[in-house]
Amino acid sequence: MEAGGSTTHWAPGEQILWRYRENAGERFHIARPVTVVRDDEELLAVWMAPGTECVKPVFTDGTSLHAEPLESRYTKQRTVQLDRWFGTGVLKLARPGRPWSVWLFWEPGWRFKNWYVNLEEPLVRWAGGVDSEDHFLDICVYPDRSWGWRDEDEFAQAQRDGLMDSRLAERVRAAGRSAVEVIDAWGTPFSDGWQHWRPDPSWSVPPLPGDWDRTPVYMTSCDPCCAPAVQP
Repeated sequence: MEAGGSTTHWAPGEQILWRYRENAGERFHIARPVTVVRDDEELLAVWMAPGTECVKPVFTDGTSLHAEPLESRYTKQRTVQLDRWFGTGVLKLARPGRPWSVWLFWEPGWRFKNWYVNLEEPLVRWAGGVDSEDHFLDICVYPDRSWGWRDEDEFAQAQRDGLMDSRLAERVRAAGRSAVEVIDAWGTPFSDGWQHWRPDPSWSVPPLPGDWDRTPVYMTSCDPCCAPAVQP
């Protein structure tokens, strides 16, 4: 992905991985094959198709994370398992260096549902895709431009359980406030009409590579996706 000191972007239709590391750990516990929609200095846009085979975290007894009471959700032993993305697909948009990505969801029949601001570490690029770490706190944005915080209880519990310290928590809150400023101003990507986008019907559903958890060689700091988090 890098030659002669300059970054080569992925072409529309290429298939890459979008991964998340476990919180306060080194292992990857979420991996989703996606198709590149756009990739340039301003934006990485990818499509996760319905039925995509993914990796997700579960407890060692196989039960779902959200079936566990919040008080023990982040302390009970976990593993990962293969699954498929249910429901409609998801369009993910990430601007280089931003500590969040914006996901678009639709109801069946392409009725637009909402934008979802996922607060996270700025994406870092490697030859096979992009990696991040989720920061628990999120924001839902609706077609009427109203918005609301999501998962504040999980964000608080993660701090109680030592998955993020007070310094990181404040950085996440600051990122959230910055995202809200963009929402209130109805800036990009909310004003860009992505809710009217549709995937190329010739695209196949990307397969999950057998080495989905391979150790990456990240791009150097000249790659804009490796830039520090944007400060409010």
